[in-house]
Amino acid sequence: MPKFDKHFRMTESDAIEYARNRLPGFKGSNDLSCKEIGDGNINYIFRIEDLITGHSVVIKHADERTRSSGRPLDTDRNRIEAEILRLEREYAPGLVPEIYDYDPVMRCLVMEDLSDHRILRQELLAHRTFPRLAEDVSDFIVSTTLPTLDVVLHPSRKKELVQRYSNPQLCDITERLVYTNPYTNAAGDNKVFPPNLEFVKKELYENSELHLEVAKLKYGFMNNSQALIHGDLHSGSIFVKPNSTKVIDPEFAFFGPIGYDLGNVIGNLCFAWANAFATMESGQERDCYIAWVETTIRDLVDLFQKKFLERFPAVVTDRMASTDGYLEWFLTGILEDAAGTAGLEMIRRTVGVAQVKDLTSIEDSEARIFAERLVIMAGKSFILLRKDFRKSLFIVSTLNEVLSQMRI
Repeated sequence: MPKFDKHFRMTESDAIEYARNRLPGFKGSNDLSCKEIGDGNINYIFRIEDLITGHSVVIKHADERTRSSGRPLDTDRNRIEAEILRLEREYAPGLVPEIYDYDPVMRCLVMEDLSDHRILRQELLAHRTFPRLAEDVSDFIVSTTLPTLDVVLHPSRKKELVQRYSNPQLCDITERLVYTNPYTNAAGDNKVFPPNLEFVKKELYENSELHLEVAKLKYGFMNNSQALIHGDLHSGSIFVKPNSTKVIDPEFAFFGPIGYDLGNVIGNLCFAWANAFATMESGQERDCYIAWVETTIRDLVDLFQKKFLERFPAVVTDRMASTDGYLEWFLTGILEDAAGTAGLEMIRRTVGVAQVKDLTSIEDSEARIFAERLVIMAGKSFILLRKDFRKSLFIVSTLNEVLSQMRI
């Protein structure tokens, strides 16, 4: 029987013993069930339930190697995630799962079971709608980033937090998989749908204008320690039900550009938009779903701006940041970063190593070719024209302009 006094990679049976021996709500119970429910690339996720009482928790366990590629990765990422989730729950109560415990030896994070929620990506693939999504996600981003700005925190406290959450290995993954490999395939691990290979070479690999703009965005990601961001806020990191939204998995969190979080959500909503055109029959049902996605994108951006503009003056402590025009200038920079990030996310999830079911699940080959090219061309436009992103209409109008051009 494992003693759990030295780190090792746990299995389902190990997780049951861990709960029975280490977690107060399960100690001594002989009626525990466990299922490994993780579908990500990095960690192992165990759902533990007492079959008698119905009490359940989720254990997120970090191994010394990633589960997908087997590459070495510092297990300290779970310590960062545990601390970030607690901070986020303080800043945005109700939008983050409750954290019960963190074990620094086994690198286990024990948290609230969200089985009554569903992963947003899966729900979008089923073309379901969630009226609170824009409200809740915009609130999460504003509430968790605003308190950690340089112009809000004391300078020494900000620098202390930047150092504590530098997260170099996870940032390195982002810098390679988001900002580099999709445009060069230097690592040789891109996963391009074969019928689109020549298209990808022309539009991505051989496009020096695009490379320059991506390089600028990469420099900003690496050097703009603007606020404490989630760092991986895609539709697989958001759990939903009709009256509730929960954000999970901030293992990539660090101090970076706020627009990176906002842009990631926008990009993933664009996948849902493209998937609808590729998989739904033309008609009222598709029209209604696409209208909801477009409205959600607009509302997300508009609500983010509204909340940021309203809350910033109440918390800013730096005198110079209270100068007329500063807030508007600051917000413009966030929106430009968001547009660029949306494009980066759309491209890397289409041709990179970490792809999305929004595209890969499209069974009809011609429909998938069309959807992928639509996403790539829209993503390019977001990157190249990001300085035009002043209003939420930019994203939706760009999507529809690209759609119209591809239909000609």
